[in-house]
Amino acid sequence: MAAHSPQTPGLVAIHVRPGHPDFLDLPWGIPLAEWTPHCGRLVEVQRGLSRHEVRFLGYDPGIYAIKELPEPLAEREYEALKELEERRLPAVTPVGHAVVRTSEAETVGVLITRYLDNSLPYRTLFMQPGLARYRERLLDAMASLLVRLHVAGIYWGDVSLSNTLFRRDAGELQAYLVDAETTEIHDELSKGQRAHDVDIMEENVSGDIADLSAWVELPSGPPLGDIASSIRERYDRLWTEVTREEILAPSESYRIHERIRALNDLGFSVGEIELVATGHGDQLRMRAMVTDRDHHRHQLHSLTGLVAEEHQATQILNEVRELRATLSRELGRSVPLSVAATRWREERFDPAVRRLGALPGAATDVVELYCQVLEHKWFLSEQAKRDVGFEHAVDDFELRFRPRLTEPDVRTTA
Repeated sequence: MAAHSPQTPGLVAIHVRPGHPDFLDLPWGIPLAEWTPHCGRLVEVQRGLSRHEVRFLGYDPGIYAIKELPEPLAEREYEALKELEERRLPAVTPVGHAVVRTSEAETVGVLITRYLDNSLPYRTLFMQPGLARYRERLLDAMASLLVRLHVAGIYWGDVSLSNTLFRRDAGELQAYLVDAETTEIHDELSKGQRAHDVDIMEENVSGDIADLSAWVELPSGPPLGDIASSIRERYDRLWTEVTREEILAPSESYRIHERIRALNDLGFSVGEIELVATGHGDQLRMRAMVTDRDHHRHQLHSLTGLVAEEHQATQILNEVRELRATLSRELGRSVPLSVAATRWREERFDPAVRRLGALPGAATDVVELYCQVLEHKWFLSEQAKRDVGFEHAVDDFELRFRPRLTEPDVRTTA
């Protein structure tokens, strides 16, 4: 907490969570838009549009975003982001909020969040030719994010591409909420609330794409007019699959396990199964209560300690299961998945990322780097019509894919 006299521009009060800088070294007495010559911590990142002034700062723990907005909204958005974090939903991490006095003796609010490492705004995905294959994935990522929020009772209120960041995830994308100014948190959303949120998404996404196409010539891909409606269609399909109810007989308990497995395959964790009598004989209505879309992430973390995106975790778990089958065959007995996971990390993951991570310009996201090796192994095996083996894939990846490892970083010093 810091305070000045009523007439002095500067920091009035600041609240920061433990484990982060105190931010007291910043030039709070100067408007955020004028910080460039006065703050040596400023960095530039690839970013979307914002209705408020936003600056990015480099500290030892990482990069932080500081957003200036009306005082009551800063604390409100901070609390909303904390609630999203507690519900394990994909959003930027709230770090703190502050009150600053301007030179006009008025007060404004400041929201501080942790910048999402290795993330990309939608503009970059559309403008950089090397990222063309991710544009189609963007549609699924947006639909999935909105379903996850709605399942958790979160009404976004300002769904747009500009308010979203994307992370590469084993050839797919994961979407993260960045702006929670209009977010409302409920126990459960009504059909009308969901429909309104989707309508807002369609209008805002159409505007995002129109705005981008007015500035640059967009590369080939999905027709521009179809992008927003395609996200809506994908949202509707996924929502229907996640929330549908099934009718079963008491003797069909196996269908409960099938339903759980199907939702797990989509990445959703199942908190509980509700069985209710239909009133027609002994038939039961089954409804699965999904909690989040991090099923494979949780499983991989418990087995290996690695933090990964959902598709990355799915791909790696498949490799761990293959290794488990090989070990069981060699030893002539069943091998626990935890044992196979330990062997996998010691003999494959750690050696590979140590070797490839030492290359100039290597990706800082070592899990994504490892998944690129797995993708390369699959490509080589398809060409050779046989399994070429992991070590050969690593050797060939190092020799042939050095340009991929030197993609420009998403951050540059200002």
